[in-house]
Amino acid sequence: MTDRKDIRAAVKARLARRYRAEGRFRMFGILAITAAISVLILLIGSITIQSIPAFRAYELTLRIELDPARIDPAGDRSEASLRRGAYSSLLQEALREVFPGIETRAELRELFGLYTSLNSARLLDRVLDDPGLVGQTVDFTFPISDDADLYLKGLTTGSSEIAPALEATPSGTNGTITIFANANVFSPIVSDIRERLTDRAAELENRSERYARRAESSASGDAAERLQREAALARAEAENLSALASPGSEAVEMSPELPSRLVRINGGIVLIERIGDSGRSAEGRVLVALDSTAPSRDWRIWTLTVPQAERRISDAQIAWAETLRERGLVTAGFNTYLFTNADSREPELAGVLGAIIGSALTMLVTMFLAVPIGVATAVYLEEFAPKNRLTGFIEVNINNLAAVPSIVFGLLGLAVFISLFGLPRSAPLVGGMVLALMTLPTVIISSRAALKAVPPSIREAALGVGASKLQTVMHHVLPLAAPGILTGSIIGLAQALGETAPLLMIGMVAFVADTPSLSLSGLTEPATVMPVQIFLWSDGAERAFEPRTAAAILVLLALMIIFNAIAVFLRRRFERRW
Repeated sequence: MTDRKDIRAAVKARLARRYRAEGRFRMFGILAITAAISVLILLIGSITIQSIPAFRAYELTLRIELDPARIDPAGDRSEASLRRGAYSSLLQEALREVFPGIETRAELRELFGLYTSLNSARLLDRVLDDPGLVGQTVDFTFPISDDADLYLKGLTTGSSEIAPALEATPSGTNGTITIFANANVFSPIVSDIRERLTDRAAELENRSERYARRAESSASGDAAERLQREAALARAEAENLSALASPGSEAVEMSPELPSRLVRINGGIVLIERIGDSGRSAEGRVLVALDSTAPSRDWRIWTLTVPQAERRISDAQIAWAETLRERGLVTAGFNTYLFTNADSREPELAGVLGAIIGSALTMLVTMFLAVPIGVATAVYLEEFAPKNRLTGFIEVNINNLAAVPSIVFGLLGLAVFISLFGLPRSAPLVGGMVLALMTLPTVIISSRAALKAVPPSIREAALGVGASKLQTVMHHVLPLAAPGILTGSIIGLAQALGETAPLLMIGMVAFVADTPSLSLSGLTEPATVMPVQIFLWSDGAERAFEPRTAAAILVLLALMIIFNAIAVFLRRRFERRW
């Protein structure tokens, strides 16, 4: 009895250890799945957050008078005559009517920087589509510049406003004016500026001392002389800033390296350039004309926290953009340009339509080459080829090709299709052929696996009733293996859709501003694809390309998810259980 109890206790202990091991294994599996899902959510979530600004766009609407003498020189409404029209000047004049006080060339250059000149071509296209517009006044809506768009989305600089609730009087309505207050309301600004100048002077003084120490320890005479010169320059600038920051100075000068201060008063905006030492007056340049010089208590001091020297958009452009938004001329809406335009050097006009069409044409070539050849190869190797050293050598090399880096196929396409055969660079035809070579091993391997999954009894039954080998394969085996073949082929095409390296090698990195035509001629026209478009935008100098890059990544992910969803649907719809 004692031995039996010991055996039972030992069995229970082993079972408990086994159950604990199974529980730990299950827990590790759940933790692994949770970690994978968490990382995936983090990745997609971060991309989505970055892409949100790209799906909204600020547009400017202007009243354009389509003067026949300006846009139809010949007066015959012909396309040749309409194309010679002065559309750019029409846009400029319409914007100048909103800000009539702007006269100098420098200010006009800044004002016209609120939009890209490429919008004049869009106005031309609208007139060409409807020549009856000539002589009419129309509302023309177009995207505002990328820098202004980023500012209006709050991605350029922070801002704050203070309402002193004291009376202030402007000395004029345009040009350079002085704003007089009945109290020292500008003193906090003066104190902040002097504090910043003092900190900057201390930093320059420390830099001067470092240069001086390095000059003393330098073994090279030229290097020591250069360091001494830099130390002297830093010391002189520090002394200048210290003098400006001293309380005894008569006034404080604003500079682009300091946060910008503007004043909203009497319907206008004034950029502060100089503040009196008493803090009761501020001199500045009128950016938006004032309605009157009457004293006002309803005025505000507007601060832009990022200095003008550290951003691409100027203080004047910010003031004009805000004024246009307050007057209802600038509105926000869904960014249709992202999906209806091809690539552009101007971020506000750049879109993915050209890349989507280029990807579609490239995938068509890949599909019509890789799928038939891959399936035929798999059928021959699995059903007809004799089992010898040659077929074994071929099978091993097919499996090895599936692991070859994709850039190798790009080098092959560059050497053979372009250099040897002379096919056009950056064309969907060449891109599709290169991707077909890369996809072939995947299609062959997945098709052979699907053919192997068909039970041998199907073949034996077909042969038993008198069917030939070819009839058995074509009428019985291949239809039953079709779901697996389709699944493998679609997954291979989805993989090819996301490839970049082989396409870079054959020149599909070129800038293509036109949308390829959805025809046979489009196969040989210059084009780009989604992965390459993402690569180009990620390397763009303008900050506005960052959210568009994230948006393009989401579009590519959506296309790949659709491909994989189709593969899953086909498998579940047609798959048979044996």
